[in-house]
Amino acid sequence: MKSDRLLSILLLLQTRGRVPAPELAERLDVSVRTIYRDVEALSASGVPVYTERGRHGGIALLDGYRTDVTGLTADESRALFVVAAQGAHTALGLDEALASALLKVMAALPAPHRPAAELVNSRVLVDATRWYPGPPREGGPVDLGALQDAVFTDRRLRLSYRHGGATDHRTRTVDPYGLVAKAGVWYLVADQDGDPRLFRADRIRAATVLDDPVERRPGATLADTWDTLRRTVEDRPRGIEVTARVRRSRLDLFLTLCGGAVRELPPDGTGEWLTVKLTYRSPAEARLTLAFADDVEVLSPPEVRAELARATHALTTRYGGATDGV
Repeated sequence: MKSDRLLSILLLLQTRGRVPAPELAERLDVSVRTIYRDVEALSASGVPVYTERGRHGGIALLDGYRTDVTGLTADESRALFVVAAQGAHTALGLDEALASALLKVMAALPAPHRPAAELVNSRVLVDATRWYPGPPREGGPVDLGALQDAVFTDRRLRLSYRHGGATDHRTRTVDPYGLVAKAGVWYLVADQDGDPRLFRADRIRAATVLDDPVERRPGATLADTWDTLRRTVEDRPRGIEVTARVRRSRLDLFLTLCGGAVRELPPDGTGEWLTVKLTYRSPAEARLTLAFADDVEVLSPPEVRAELARATHALTTRYGGATDGV
């Protein structure tokens, strides 16, 4: 554990420059006293590390000193090659940069760890895209170019944006914090008029980077703002609780199409039918179950059964004569 901590201190100093001892202690979950002992150990091993006292003091490395990554453990080497969703790098235009970076890391790895890293690269694939991502936006594939530009240069954005459920795009000026990819969907996290907002990238028709610098709330970060917005979405009222039975032979396809609404599955058992619990925001959302015809039956509540009956009657009226003459 101590050797890992020493390497962590070394890499933090190499990355951050001068770092106060209390900050190192907090990040590594040890006491300040332990940090100073570790610094002495690094110095004794030949690492040019020194401390400066005073208000702006801290622990630092001599200018120009660099180390490589040969201190990586086998697990750390493997972890580096379990790379986040490839679609994310594609959307950001970083596929070539990622491949180049991994080649450099592979070359710097300790020789005994290289086969393990190569094996992970060929045996583990992370695909965060959804099975059914929905129809593309009016303007085609999401273009993150302007959004990235604003995020990395700390400038304001003017968006032409359509909120969910709306039919028209409206112009708004926002102060971006960053981009978040969640389950294959890109979001822009930004302040609008000083309040945190979430904007789906596929609903942005146009984005213009302005010359004005961003005006973020003091102390606010991307991680904190995203957490606040995420909890706002997740803590919304759960909606209508629906109980349905599904033919066992169709369960896999049912979970693929309706899995986002499923809240409870029965334990494994036998029998032709399984009872599942779902949550929908409105009775109309439950119409998706009609795609399974008589392989799915909604048992409750009555208002959802009535909605499905109305939808079925409308379909029967429309297509009732389709078999005439057959």
